[in-house]
Amino acid sequence: MSPAAAWCAQHRLRFLLPALFLAPVLYFLLSPPSSPPFFSVPASGELPPPGSRIIWAQRRLVEWRPCGWWQKAPMPAPSRRNGYVRIDCYGGLNQLRRDLCDGIGVARLLNATMVVPKFEVAAYWNESSGFADVFDVDYFIEQTRGYVEIVKEIPAEIASKEPFKVDCSKRKGHFDYVETVLPVLLEHQYVSLTPSMNQRRDRNPSYAKASYCQGCYNALRLNEKVESKAIELLQTIPKPFLSLHLRFEPDMVAYSRCAYTGLSSKSLDSIEAARGEGRKVLTGDAARLWRNRGKCPLTPSETAFILQALGIPTNTNIYLSAGDGLMELEGFTSVYKNIYTKSSLLTHEDFERMHGNTKAALDYYVSVNSDAYIATFFGNMDKMVTAMRTMQGLQKTLVLSRRAFANYTAAGLAGEQLAKAMWDAHREEYIRGRGSALPEHCFCEFRL
Repeated sequence: MSPAAAWCAQHRLRFLLPALFLAPVLYFLLSPPSSPPFFSVPASGELPPPGSRIIWAQRRLVEWRPCGWWQKAPMPAPSRRNGYVRIDCYGGLNQLRRDLCDGIGVARLLNATMVVPKFEVAAYWNESSGFADVFDVDYFIEQTRGYVEIVKEIPAEIASKEPFKVDCSKRKGHFDYVETVLPVLLEHQYVSLTPSMNQRRDRNPSYAKASYCQGCYNALRLNEKVESKAIELLQTIPKPFLSLHLRFEPDMVAYSRCAYTGLSSKSLDSIEAARGEGRKVLTGDAARLWRNRGKCPLTPSETAFILQALGIPTNTNIYLSAGDGLMELEGFTSVYKNIYTKSSLLTHEDFERMHGNTKAALDYYVSVNSDAYIATFFGNMDKMVTAMRTMQGLQKTLVLSRRAFANYTAAGLAGEQLAKAMWDAHREEYIRGRGSALPEHCFCEFRL
């Protein structure tokens, strides 16, 4: 071996070791940046609060989780029943589900056998699908066993006549089912009803509360056909992604009675057409008080501003969970451009064949299983999605505060000041687990 070769062999490790340590550093420095995840620092030009990254990175002090007591069927239903009750549900999917959940508790309260619910044809929602068209009936019956008895069919002698209809809708104050409905049930043996909006679930005995919680949050799943399509849709969305339930449709704005400036003439015409009689725009002090109470839907551009204030990167993948007719959408998509919807991801044939309830079920499924969920208006779907995400331990869930935005803008805040104020308001809500309005008898607070 030559002297030079011998020297190289002797000193080889001296050169190799530094190279081994430097290689990962050089790779990190020279590699192109990947797409920002949810916890990345927002890009320049956005409005993040100073010294923070993103709302989801904040350490939570409190979490809500399902209470353990109701998952053990604390008091089995008596073997002898007082009759049969059918729950008649009206509206879109999420209104139907609200009535159904209440109906499960009512059936147990009355010690009645519940007949598979009837979804009424809803012309307003262009809807004609039934319970079995959306939900898994056999799973529903099995999962409620021990809480309340549910059957697909009733004895022939009872089925031969229509149920006696009990009107619960126009009662004021707390509606007492035992006092009002039970005598009718005992007399006719088969009644139908739509649960009252004024009932106080917290006044019900524990066995009725447990039945409500189990039936609503553990017993309802989509049927195989709908769930298969929902899974297909979920798989097509780039990950990670945020599901945003954005509400700014003409009928909703008209119903709110709120006035808006800066909307296009097309949007204003659509709102006016949806307003009808008796829904005049509020003015003066009444309008100011109404808006400051958080009664006015956020516009898409206001929503984009708040998301930026919360540090949500503008290149975040966002699934837009919304129905048809959203107005002023360009105010949002001009800021957040990676937008996906069921109509853009499904084939035209699939989309056109679907009932309204099926479309709503797809939005519901994607939202429950998203990496993060944000709602701009806390309606029936948002209440169900936040509850089901809580059931699964998915805590990246937030409802935007219309009240905070209205009050801060009324005080003259704008730009960076408004962004900072919105960050503070939502951070407080998020770290303390507030703002989800979960049923307190079904979900319990856990300090972290």
